[in-house]
Amino acid sequence: MSFRDLHRPGEPFLLPNAWDYGSAAALAALGFPAIGTTSLGVAAVHGRPDAAGVTRAETVELAETISGLGVLVTVDIEGGFSDDPAEVSDLVAGLAALGVAGVNIEDGRPDGTLRPIGLHQEIIGAAKGHGVFVNARTDTCWLRTGDTLERVRAYAHADGVFVPGLTGLDTIAEVAAATPLPLNVLLQPDGPTMAELAAAGVARVSTGSLLYRAALQGALAAALAAEGRPAPRVPTYAETAALLPESG
Repeated sequence: MSFRDLHRPGEPFLLPNAWDYGSAAALAALGFPAIGTTSLGVAAVHGRPDAAGVTRAETVELAETISGLGVLVTVDIEGGFSDDPAEVSDLVAGLAALGVAGVNIEDGRPDGTLRPIGLHQEIIGAAKGHGVFVNARTDTCWLRTGDTLERVRAYAHADGVFVPGLTGLDTIAEVAAATPLPLNVLLQPDGPTMAELAAAGVARVSTGSLLYRAALQGALAAALAAEGRPAPRVPTYAETAALLPESG
């Protein structure tokens, strides 16, 4: 089955996100047909800030090391690590040559704004044509700015659309109905179940940074247990990102 074939609205598949070779190999061993990467995890492993466009080399290196695991791989390339469509095209072409099945490319910028719609449409177009599934992510909910439906409709030339932070089954169903593309949402531990998301028309559910943050919690719990101290909760994205350097 191709990566594209996994995207069936109303029958979502779970995409777990790895941050290094070990986590990807462990997930592959569990039988997941596809694995994504998480920019937060990659940034944390290398001591770099997340979503700042400074982990291109580390991201490509991870893609290369996990491409031989026998599972489909989709790579989080943040905003493409450039505002130049030609540079984004070269990046995606290089990933395609490594055997990568998909890329996830966002319109959110490090300063908390959204990339202009017209420019992001060009970026998406530049990522197309290399034989990989282009998942267009909009950060309207994540950054609490912009119009989600406007962005989703504007990115209809992508292969899929991703709206992290989208909550509420009615809202999710509204977005799913507003686009012909398969909708990707972020797994929320206390949010809708996979069955509920299926009923809302979702095609793909990503774990995002959750697995990395859960692993961090597990490591801290093991260390604290040696001293008889209680385990901490899973840290939030913001708490984890705050541990990282502010500049690359």
